[in-house]
Amino acid sequence: MRTIEWTTAFKRDFKRHGSFEAAFIEVLWKLANDEMLPQRFCDHPLNGEWKDFRDCHIKPDLVLIYRKVGNDTLQLVRLGSHSELGW
Repeated sequence: MRTIEWTTAFKRDFKRHGSFEAAFIEVLWKLANDEMLPQRFCDHPLNGEWKDFRDCHIKPDLVLIYRKVGNDTLQLVRLGSHSELGW
């Protein structure tokens, strides 16, 4: 199981969005255990300046940006709506 690391930006985003449903816990569990996410989460790689990152949709307009660092760390980078994240 990967160690989960939260960036400062993610911590701020997490506080802003309050509590989460079971879907968030499911995503974290699967990512930390290197399991594939179900298709409903729309997991995909990003490009451009975010090319080393991926995003998945916890809800239709709640996006988690993350990356897997090496073989042992899951870094949670941002969490928010598309407009909050500047997409």
